[in-house]
Amino acid sequence: MREARGNTRELVLDAALASFGTAGYDGTSLDDLAAGLGIRKQTILYHFVSKRRLLDAVVDRCTGELTAALEHVLSEARAVSTSDWDRVEAMVRVVFRIALEKPVLLGLLREVSRPGSPGAARLRTHLEPLMARARRWMEDEMAAGRMRRTDAQLLLLSAYSTVVGVATEIEVLRAAGVGPTLRPVVQRRAELLRFLRSSLDLSA
Repeated sequence: MREARGNTRELVLDAALASFGTAGYDGTSLDDLAAGLGIRKQTILYHFVSKRRLLDAVVDRCTGELTAALEHVLSEARAVSTSDWDRVEAMVRVVFRIALEKPVLLGLLREVSRPGSPGAARLRTHLEPLMARARRWMEDEMAAGRMRRTDAQLLLLSAYSTVVGVATEIEVLRAAGVGPTLRPVVQRRAELLRFLRSSLDLSA
């Protein structure tokens, strides 16, 4: 019974991610989610109490996946003593891979990043520690003369916007009945890497 409840909870989270990530919070209906899953609305409320709590749970899971992927890349990079630029490139590559394989996850980040979104504060709570680490690293590199002095916060926000924009493009293609292809994603990734390299001016 416990396993069945756990499976139901994960199925609800999957369906909610797909809905929140495409239709947004206001466009998501618990009745429609329940009907699509063949369960009662009360079953969703049993697990999550309210639509807002369901959104919180989806944000928690998605940011957890993204953070874990980035932490894994950083751990591998430290283990083999790669250069700073190699670490930056590896992090960009893993995020773009997620955008291609699971665009709805980044679509959710786009939706809850909107001003006034009910999930915005929770998203900031999850991402701020990671962003703060990135800012501190940049500031340390600038102070040591290994990086061009620039606005670290603005640079991070520009990179974030570019990555989320790629997820949006993939969703638009899918809505038009066109499967995402690797070429435009690779092009956008290369553009972002060129922008970052020129902005950071990191020595290899």
